[in-house]
Amino acid sequence: MTGFADALAAGPVVLDGGLGTLLEARGHDLTSSLWSAQLLLQAPSEIRAAHAEYFRAGARIAITSSYQVSYEGLAAVGLDRDDVGALLTRSVEVAREARADAGLSEAEAWVAASVGPYGASRADGSEYTGDYGLSVAELRAWHRPRLRALAATGADVLAVETLPSLAEVEAVCAELSGLGVPAWVSVTVGPAGRLRTGETIADAAAVVARTPEVIAFGVNCCAVADVGPALAELRGATELPAVVYPNSSEEWDAGRRAWSGAPAPVHEYAPAWVDGGARLIGGCCRVGPDEIARIARAVAHR
Repeated sequence: MTGFADALAAGPVVLDGGLGTLLEARGHDLTSSLWSAQLLLQAPSEIRAAHAEYFRAGARIAITSSYQVSYEGLAAVGLDRDDVGALLTRSVEVAREARADAGLSEAEAWVAASVGPYGASRADGSEYTGDYGLSVAELRAWHRPRLRALAATGADVLAVETLPSLAEVEAVCAELSGLGVPAWVSVTVGPAGRLRTGETIADAAAVVARTPEVIAFGVNCCAVADVGPALAELRGATELPAVVYPNSSEEWDAGRRAWSGAPAPVHEYAPAWVDGGARLIGGCCRVGPDEIARIARAVAHR
């Protein structure tokens, strides 16, 4: 962790892009409810190759393929809890192997264990609405075993991603508290920097600030245009470094499981995000290695 903390303190660190985006570009069908977890089961070498491609493009953090690995989802395909724990560990190992494949050391690049929201396990797009019908206590119970399993992998940091509601932020932070493993937390927002369930990002920042394990806070899986307002609100709400990795700004239709619209030039916004306090910068859905390379160059020039 020391190397990662030092790097974060020294200046902006470039994240990778959308893992699913790259795997699809490599010819894989990710339309099952398991998403990239299907490949983690069947072809982990492909995930390793995708991570390595992002590292070679200039990313210095690989976010693992554990986003959609859930006990319930994998029980549906016959895996027991021990199998799921082993798969979570494997997701971190694959990213470490990719780092070595790219010629990078553990002092130069890091592995972030992805912790997706409850909605990701439902594979119905509800991580973009937060319409779960679950209490904070129920969300805590759901997140607890996976957080503990990923904390035990020795990943450099936990990447708690795409949280749509204040309730899920509260649940995750309660479970991170006392875990003793560094984490970043990022929420998915709409216009004006509000969470998908309507609360402000400042509300979420107040919760995060009470959790010593959280070392950065910000937004992901949102439109590029929504990052600036979110950063502006964060600047007055927390002193934590900001993390930003938006989508390409194309629109996802959960019913058709398809994207539409034109991509935004994410890299053109990166310098302004650095000025706004961003220290972890990358891309999410539909942001591939070429754009990560442009972001890395833009951040380096900054």
